[in-house]
This record gives sequence, structure tokens and C-alpha cells, in this order.
Amino acid sequence: SMRWSICDEKIKALVQNNLEFFCSVMLNIYRATDLMFSGEYELQESRSFSRNLLEKSILTGAADQNSFRKLIEHELSLPWMARLDHLDHRLWIEANENNALWKGKVFFQRLSSHYNDKLIHLAMQNYEFKQSIYKDELEELRRWSKDLGLTHMGFGREKTTYCYFAAAAACTSLPYDSDVRKMVAKSAIIVTVADDFFDMKGSLSDLNCLTEAVQRWDDKRLSGLSKKIFNALDNIVQEMSMKYYKQHGSDITNNLRDIWYETFDSWMTESNWSRSEYIPSIDEYLQTGMISIAAHTIVLPPSCFLTPSLPESKLRPFQYENITKLLMVIARLLNDMQSYQKEKCEGKINSILLCLQNNPEADMEGTIEYVKEIVEKKKMEFIEQVLMDGFNDLPKACRQFHLSCLKTFQMFFHSSNRFDSNTEMIEDINKAIYKPLSLPSQPTKKCCPTINCHFGGPFLKYNYVRITSVPRQLSGINNASRNGFWNMAISPPKFSFGFI
Repeated sequence: SMRWSICDEKIKALVQNNLEFFCSVMLNIYRATDLMFSGEYELQESRSFSRNLLEKSILTGAADQNSFRKLIEHELSLPWMARLDHLDHRLWIEANENNALWKGKVFFQRLSSHYNDKLIHLAMQNYEFKQSIYKDELEELRRWSKDLGLTHMGFGREKTTYCYFAAAAACTSLPYDSDVRKMVAKSAIIVTVADDFFDMKGSLSDLNCLTEAVQRWDDKRLSGLSKKIFNALDNIVQEMSMKYYKQHGSDITNNLRDIWYETFDSWMTESNWSRSEYIPSIDEYLQTGMISIAAHTIVLPPSCFLTPSLPESKLRPFQYENITKLLMVIARLLNDMQSYQKEKCEGKINSILLCLQNNPEADMEGTIEYVKEIVEKKKMEFIEQVLMDGFNDLPKACRQFHLSCLKTFQMFFHSSNRFDSNTEMIEDINKAIYKPLSLPSQPTKKCCPTINCHFGGPFLKYNYVRITSVPRQLSGINNASRNGFWNMAISPPKFSFGFI
């Protein structure tokens, strides 16, 4: 329990007065609160308390180690939900200065230099091996996009690299030889091209013909750009259907077609709204908007190829699990908060703009904050659905895949519309796929008193631990307690579990 950090005033004062001793504790408390569920108010208070102290530690220099300070700054500036696992792995490798192994710990636990170097070497090899796979798969995807005519459509956004980067960097738990990354990227590429066609290029007649063709799954009446989009769509549906049939002996072709038709139909609905200047209610907008964002279209079909796989019944429209519906709604609202200005100029509707219209006394800043609060509540519900069993019938791998998809949307739309930018993603893409790893030079370690301690019985094979500490008096603790026993003030030790 973290109740002590928000309720016990004496302990709070002790932590605040000795912040240099408790920075690592505060950082780990703050990180733990990334996984809050709805209604966990004590954790919300703990998050606020720990964040305030971490911000103070940066200003006052309490976090005096450079690598540690950078970790704190990174944690505070970019929420966990907006970080992709592959880039986080790179951060931890390059932040290896001082041999800090942080995950799940409330203080530094240090391996001996020999074993730590081996671990870092293995981590680097693993990261660079993944980079080599990602380079090859990205080149394969570029050829696929070019062969199907999606690369030079003459309008909209060409986002082959962005789509693959997001799939690869977010879904690091996939096997190296998994086709799921490419399936996700192909689906996202088609979504991007088709969405732009509906938004900026196709006439109402073109859009109706394409939507009807997807409903019939027949391209006979199509030509030009519409035919290219349909052919790319048919290509990915056939690829997934054939692969699934070989693996499971079942045909999911109609399920996949139905999901895609549902998405195209939502784009058609929004196009009709825009061209007729129809203003839907906020509920009507979200019912369509949560489909048109196409998060479920991207995440559900590839989930059929996870282990264990998505149950076939979960591919059917109107039968989605709550975790999928939450993903769809959150993704829509995240996108809306970063695109309302552009859509206002284009005469389109948006949840932010609808909220303003329905509440004339509200201002833009207050409306965005209101929607942010809704998103945060929905994200806590979503996290609980991902981490806890019993809320839905999806296997754990599928729930984690939903989380990876949401983190991708959060990354793209956290503080700006990075997906539409031609420059904001370049550095992250280079780090994820192309740029070699670099490690900082190791600083000269300070010499500290060391004690070799023996513990346990003879049945323990390795039962020594080296304890190193730097004597320092904690502020606010008397040398003797009232009952006559001594209170020992010892700075957090550095533990080395290397074999002595």
C-alpha cells in the first residue's frame, strides 16, 4: 500500500526534507501509478505527491546523478502511455551509466561489472537484431505499397514508414518472425489512404461507388483511385484469410470484409454530414467517430494471428468487447483533441467543436480540459480491462495487443498531431530502425566503505552480499528515541549480488 505517502504527515515531512534519499522511491511510486484503475483515489494522490517531489528534485539538484535526472525528466515529460516499448528499451540501454537496473525496484540494485556488461551486451545485440528485421520488413512494405499504387496516389498522406514504425516499436512482444507487424502496418496504410480519399479527393459519387463496392466486395464498377484502394484492401483481406485458413481450418473472409465495410460506411456517413452541413448530436457523432478512427479495424484482424488468437466471434461488428469499444472511443477523442483546428478550417465536425456548440458559455481551453478528463477516466477503465482477468473473453495476448494499439494513438496525438507532421517522427524512426546504439562512457566510481556479509545456512550455495553505504545523517531524525533505543540513520545501500 502507498497510503503512507499521502496520509502520514510525519513521513511526508521526512521524505520532503530528505528528498535526495527518496528520489528513487518517488520515481517508482510515480511509475506505479501509470497503472491506476478507476476509483483508486489514494493512488491519484500518491501520483500528485510523487510528481511534485520529482519536479522539485530536478530544480534543487536532489537528483544529482546526470543519468538519473534524465530518467526523471523523461518520465515526467512523456507519459508511459505515450511511449513505445522499443524506444523505451533503447533508453534503458543507453542510460546504463552507474549499472542501474530499475525495473520493479525502489532503489539501485547493482550487478557486478562483469555480469552487467554481459547483460548490456546481450541487450544491445537483441536491439540491433530487431533493427535489422525492421529494416527488411519496412523495405518489403514499401515495395508492397508501390506495387499496389498506394505510394503515389497524388493526394493525401504517404505514411508507409510511419505505419510500420508504430507497429514495430509498439508490439515488441511479437516473435521475430511474426507477420503481425506487417499486417498491422498494411491495414494502417490502407486506412490512411482511404480516409484521405474520403476527406479530400473523391466526389460524392466516387465515395458512394467505393462504399457499395466494399459492401458487395466487387470492383467491377470501379476505376482509377477507387479501384487502387479496393485492390489493396482485397489484397490484405485475402492474405489474412488464406493464412488463417491454413492455420485454423476456418474461413474468416466474410468477417474481415464486414469490419472493413463498417469502416468505409462510417467514412461515407461523415462525408455526407460534411457536404450537407448536417450537425449530429455528440452521441451520434461518437457512435460513428469511434468506428471511423479505425482502431478496431487495425487491431482485431491481426489479433487472429497471436498466440492464443482472437476468438473468431469477436470479429463481428456490434459484438465487440468493452475493451475494444474503449480503445475505439479513446483513440477518437485523442485524435479530435489534436485535429479540431484543422477540421474547423475545413468545415468538418469534431467532438471538441460539438461540445463548444452545445455549451456556448464554454471556451476552447476549458472544453479541451473537459475532454481530457473523460479520456483519462476511460484510459483507467481500459487499463483495468487489459490487466485484470474476468472482464472480457479475450486472451491476455489480445488484451496486450489492444494496449499496444492505444499507446500508438497516444504517441501520435499526445501533445500535437505527430502523424500529420513530416518532421516530428524522424528522430524516433531513426532511433527505432536505423541509428546504432551508443553508450555513455562510464564515470569513475567513488570509493565507498564495503562490508562482505555472510547470511543463511550451509544449504545456500551463494550466500554472500557486499553492502556499500555512504554515512550521512538523515534530517529530522534524533540520535536516540524516546524509549532509549537508538534510531540508525543509514543512507540507502548499494547492493551487489555478484558472486564474491
